[in-house]
Amino acid sequence: MRQPSVNRARVATVSLALVVAAGAAACGPKDNDAKGAGGDSKPRKGGTLTVLNANPQEDFDPARLYTSGGGNVPSLVFRTLTTRNRENGAAGAKVVPDLATDTGRPNKDATVWTYTLKKGLKYEDGTPITSADIKYGIERSFAAELSGGAPYLRDWLIGGADYQGPYKDKKGLDSIETPDDLTLVFHLNKPEGEFPYLATQTQFTPVPKAKDNGTKYEEHPISSGPYKVVKNENDGERLILERNTHWSASTDDERKAYPDRIDVRSGLDSSVINQRLSSSQGADAAAVTTDTNLGPAELAKVTGDKELASRVGTGHFGYTNYIAFNPKVKPFDDPKVRQAISYAIDRTSVINAAGGSSLAEAATTYLPNQKSFGYTPYDHFPAGASGNPAKAKELLKEAGHQNGLTVTLTHSNDKDFETSPEIATAIQDALKKAGITVKLQGLESNDYKDKIHGAKSEPGFFLAHWGADWPSGGPFLAPIFDGRQIVKDGANFNTGFLDDKAVNDEVDAINKLTDLDEAAQRWGALDKKIGEQALTVPLFHPVYKRLYGKAVKDIVISDWTGVLDISQVAVK
Repeated sequence: MRQPSVNRARVATVSLALVVAAGAAACGPKDNDAKGAGGDSKPRKGGTLTVLNANPQEDFDPARLYTSGGGNVPSLVFRTLTTRNRENGAAGAKVVPDLATDTGRPNKDATVWTYTLKKGLKYEDGTPITSADIKYGIERSFAAELSGGAPYLRDWLIGGADYQGPYKDKKGLDSIETPDDLTLVFHLNKPEGEFPYLATQTQFTPVPKAKDNGTKYEEHPISSGPYKVVKNENDGERLILERNTHWSASTDDERKAYPDRIDVRSGLDSSVINQRLSSSQGADAAAVTTDTNLGPAELAKVTGDKELASRVGTGHFGYTNYIAFNPKVKPFDDPKVRQAISYAIDRTSVINAAGGSSLAEAATTYLPNQKSFGYTPYDHFPAGASGNPAKAKELLKEAGHQNGLTVTLTHSNDKDFETSPEIATAIQDALKKAGITVKLQGLESNDYKDKIHGAKSEPGFFLAHWGADWPSGGPFLAPIFDGRQIVKDGANFNTGFLDDKAVNDEVDAINKLTDLDEAAQRWGALDKKIGEQALTVPLFHPVYKRLYGKAVKDIVISDWTGVLDISQVAVK
């Protein structure tokens, strides 16, 4: 998954994705009145919104972006068949129509999905958007030189696994039919009830074939949204967007498009971003960030200032930080050892290491605690707030380790408050009380990712995290626990190497469901069942807190992204 906060990737590898972008029952902003934030006056059109970010908006090509729901800045330029609902909290986790008239019409077994485009859709140059443009936009995402997007289309579409994109294969994908200018029909190689979620990815953005110039397209992609790109400097480090006069609000229920201009400035230090938003001087009064959180020290300062505290947006994203076990490595092949560690964990100390209870919430389930994922409460190995070392010692004795145990915990050296030394040290201290000596192995970022995602190099005991590509249990559980997704040569995310036919069959059964509420309940039940095997120890779900300028109005933070939605904000 891609994370909507500070990095741009599959969250376990990182991410999308968006960073992470990452919750008790999740909700929208707690520190402010969401609709009234930024002043009492009603939002009006006009002005310039400044976006202050750490990470450049690289690869500003819809084929190369890994963004669920259409992304944040990308969603201002790229419209897709469906998109996320732009509402606060849980309501924002729903998928809604965008370019299409509905979220899709499946056949009986959800292997064929049909979409009809709204009438009157136009590009920035006034030419009409057609179904063939969306088909072409999807096909170009298969080209090797435009790689980077989500892998689902390659996996789901008939013929997708072997297709190499329109530059090499002019014939295109037969599994996408366009019987007329307003109709698309997708043929899948297996039932996928969550196809409407996939249709929010930027690969479903229309691209006019005549305007496609390959890898240079990102410099000036043709807009289908309310804004067009007028400047793209240093591979997305500076983006300037202005109004697309051919966009019509009558065809778009989701984007408010209040500002006249969006000025995205990236490559900034996180401390500088938060300082500028805090001071809120000049143009920074009408500024937001889409990728920089408040850290523990900054949050402490903000909390003590009533005016600053009123300008903090709080959100939750489907994301879990956890301990992973490799049961192929001793002593983690013994379930009792894994259970003992589960009992020994002191989640209070872990949360403190992650920045405190304002920035992290304790987790005992693998699925995030949000309804859309199918959250089903369980705690198979109750450790309480500070661990249960007595129960852990009892299990170790049963496993033949009455004199204790020495293990190595692999973690990242990144100061991310997730898989970093602070978290590892908190775990080390807790396990010591249970007679488990933990040696720490800290690795630099790339070495850490290579090691934990290599089937042959994966350690027995390490820190990991995962975030959903969309708010459902499917993209959360399947990559981690579906045995058919074990990758022996390449990036593997099924860290427990679980290949249980009952689990695999249930994944298939849920994927056939087009009733997403029913599917959510089944994902929650599956999570609870898998949790009995103690292949992971859920630790915490992060909470995102971000400042915004004093002139910013209409704050919307959904459970889909967990961060401020810039398609809704006004600066006048």
